[in-house]
Amino acid sequence: MNSMWPYHPDLLATPVPRYTSFPTAAEFGPGITPERHAQAISTATGDISLYVHIPFCEKICWYCGCNTAAANRSQRLASYLDALHREIVLVGKMLPAGTRVRRIAFGGGSPNAISPIDFVRLFDQLTLNFPLHDPLVSVELDPRTLTADWETVLRSVGASHASLGVQTFAPRLQEAIGRVQPQEMIERSVGLLRKAGISSLNFDLMYGLPGQTMEDLENSLSLTADFGADRIALFGYAHVPHMLPRQRRIDDSALPDGAARFAMARDGHAQLVNAGYEAVGFDHFALPGDPLAQAMESGTLKRNFQGFTDDQAQVLIALGASAISSFPDLLIQNEKNSGRYRMLMSQGILPTANGKERSVDDRRRGAVIEELLCRGRAKVSQDLLESAEDRLRPYVEPGLARIESGNMLVISRNALPYARSIAAAFDPYRQENARRFSSAI
Repeated sequence: MNSMWPYHPDLLATPVPRYTSFPTAAEFGPGITPERHAQAISTATGDISLYVHIPFCEKICWYCGCNTAAANRSQRLASYLDALHREIVLVGKMLPAGTRVRRIAFGGGSPNAISPIDFVRLFDQLTLNFPLHDPLVSVELDPRTLTADWETVLRSVGASHASLGVQTFAPRLQEAIGRVQPQEMIERSVGLLRKAGISSLNFDLMYGLPGQTMEDLENSLSLTADFGADRIALFGYAHVPHMLPRQRRIDDSALPDGAARFAMARDGHAQLVNAGYEAVGFDHFALPGDPLAQAMESGTLKRNFQGFTDDQAQVLIALGASAISSFPDLLIQNEKNSGRYRMLMSQGILPTANGKERSVDDRRRGAVIEELLCRGRAKVSQDLLESAEDRLRPYVEPGLARIESGNMLVISRNALPYARSIAAAFDPYRQENARRFSSAI
């Protein structure tokens, strides 16, 4: 169906959030105290998920928007891990009896920027301080620093899911974004991960890179399918050097224009679907047997800070500098500055920095946004429909969206590129400011 995607550049011109949370991190502010943070943790119930943030990489890529730093100072890395161990102990004591940790995600940065032995020690600390119940373990990995001893480490912690930062296979594009990793390196990494027991392997890929052609993208997608990736995340590169100074090293005069980006998203979608992948939301793809595709099929797909997910937990507790926790009525971000984070942990104080209380109205709107992005339709109360009427009209009039049975908002099958923009109609915080969010496509 995506060959029929209509191109309305005026409707794609306004940057919109990715809505990995609602309200988004752009609405976070001060005022959330460590006491409020502790209260949220101490009232968690049932199955919960953990996210552990390692804000370091062996090499910093120029395009990257993550909160990360070079892992080239052993003392800084050691002191960060010491603080992270302290936070694990502190938070673990706050969890009430009866909670069950069913998922653990390690992200960054690159978790394999730390040594394999440090990673094992970190996992052991989680085991000692949290009620782990046969958790699903996932790890983000940098193939450039994925050494042979990580095979044993990943198998020992029971990791079943991994994500490789690939971005592109084209050597000249790798040079242009500061991420050089030959194809042989990816091949070796895939072999290592499969031997380690990884059954769900994701490739992160990008379109809209400087100098990228349709042929470049087609080749990267073909190679990804040949490598047998179970999942693919295909993101449009967001060039925001005013927010990320490292992106100034990228030649913005070579960036594809809006029409070219749209064509890349459209044709990339078609190529992956034709290769047997299920489209999951607007930028994820999964083979039919993968849990992510099954969640899409069963209507249980969710959205969190990792993107589209099959994780059903209502509580995500995040550990580490800048990591964001999610509770039904509260979003909390840890202190971003690693020095201040270490200082707070040395004093046994939760590293609460910013956040947002989620009002009843926030939760109503967030549920509508998640339904639209995950299922392409949402039952919307009359008052919310009326409040969004003017914003929805530009999408309803050309047939990109429609209202059925009075209050069911449906995104048309050929309107996938406009899903975030349509969902944004229910976001009262959104400011039409190109400096705040990435391109809609």
